Amino acid sequence: MIISNLDKAKVLNQALPYIQKYNKKTVVIKYGGNAMVNEKLRKAVISDVILLSLVGINVVLVHGGGSEITDMTKKLNIETKFINGLRYTDENTIDVVQMVLAGKTNKDLVNLIGLQGGSAIGLSGIDSGLIKAKKLEENGVDYGYVGEITDINIKPVIDLLENGYIPVIATIAQGIDNEPKIDANDIAIGKEKSAVYNINADTAAAEIAIKLKAEKLILLTDIKGLMADVKDEDTLIPVVKISEVEDLKNKGIISGGMIPKVDCCVSAINGGVNRTHIIDGRIQHSILIEMLSDEGIGTMFIR
Repeated sequence: MIISNLDKAKVLNQALPYIQKYNKKTVVIKYGGNAMVNEKLRKAVISDVILLSLVGINVVLVHGGGSEITDMTKKLNIETKFINGLRYTDENTIDVVQMVLAGKTNKDLVNLIGLQGGSAIGLSGIDSGLIKAKKLEENGVDYGYVGEITDINIKPVIDLLENGYIPVIATIAQGIDNEPKIDANDIAIGKEKSAVYNINADTAAAEIAIKLKAEKLILLTDIKGLMADVKDEDTLIPVVKISEVEDLKNKGIISGGMIPKVDCCVSAINGGVNRTHIIDGRIQHSILIEMLSDEGIGTMFIR
């Protein structure tokens, strides 16, 4: 399809008020799913992120990497097991998670941003104690080295944004049991066993967005958004008030894997984020469609 110069001008003109609205505001994007695996989608996401940054929007990219972790565990003959939707992370698996997320995946994304003309610096939750966590304990279920966030040190992220960089964050966390024990006389008496924890990327993105007082949190997923009938994409619900969420859960509209994603959106809004979105990462330039067009895309959660 050939787009005329006039049509291109109209698109840019429609984007102008949104560029003005979000100038110097912060948007946190959780990046995962097919948009990380498919080459065309990956390039589209990276170009969207760079464009938003160049027009004065502070962009923070928080990424997972489940498929790459699974690929590596297969190569190393490490069993992959999920419990209640979370990857069981034993000592061998956490080594792979740290190696893949903080190493290959994170640096591949930073490199791709650089190759397309952007400026990015990669971080993991371990750097400067960006993400601290304790072992996740839930109804007596053992998930191994899966963590529950206890604190976010947002300063390194702010420092990068203020210096014009796009922070790219891998969601592994520093275990709080890495910190020294202190006796009654404030003397360090040693450390417990060091731990690194695997963190759910949606949860990490929400907590980071709260700390940054972000304008938006956007979760890229492999579905169109929240639908009244999960089998019918024409039943997309474009806007949900967080006061409606419990009723939608009771009706079974929010169910399964959508529950934790919606909970992250609700948590972010309750924490001060203005808008949260679940959008379809399978559509090229879905981030720009949401951020800079009248139509938007996916499901938006509001106060």
